Amino acid sequence: METLAVELSEYELERGKPMPSENHGSIQLNIGFELKLRYREAFRFRSEINIAVAERIMVPDIGIFPYVKVDLMHDNIVAQQMPLTTIEILSPTQALDELIDKAAKYFDAGVKSCWIVLPQLQAVVVYASPTNYTFFHGAQTLADPATGIELPLGPLFE
Repeated sequence: METLAVELSEYELERGKPMPSENHGSIQLNIGFELKLRYREAFRFRSEINIAVAERIMVPDIGIFPYVKVDLMHDNIVAQQMPLTTIEILSPTQALDELIDKAAKYFDAGVKSCWIVLPQLQAVVVYASPTNYTFFHGAQTLADPATGIELPLGPLFE
C-alpha cells in the first residue's frame, strides 16, 4: 500500500501550524478584542507571537503576558519571556490531538494555562495543567484560574 505524502503550504512550514480559515481569523480577533477591552491594564496580549519551546519555535494564536509597556524602539522576533497563557484555535484541517500535545509542550516550558478553542462547538477548553481542564460552552463564562480572566463566550463566537 502506498503512503501519500502530505504537502504543506509555505505558511504551514514557516509557522508549524495549519493555515487559518475565515472563522479562525474572526474568532481570533474577537478573543483579542474582548481580552483587550476587559484586561488591557492587567495583561499584554500578543497575536501570532514566536515563543521558544524546547529548542523549537512555536506560535500560539494568542499569548497572554504580564503587562509591560510597549517599547517601540526595541523589538524581538521571539518573545523574551514565556506567556502566562497560550490560546490555540482549532483549524478545520487540524486534529484536536495536535493542540492537546502542543498544550503539554507549553506547560513543560512554563505556561500557566492553555486555552483550546473549538469553533464548531462554540466552546473553549481551559487547561490548568496537561491533565486538568474545564470545558466551557454555550452561555457560560470562561474562567481561567491561572490569570483570573473571565470572559462570556457569546461575543467570542459572533
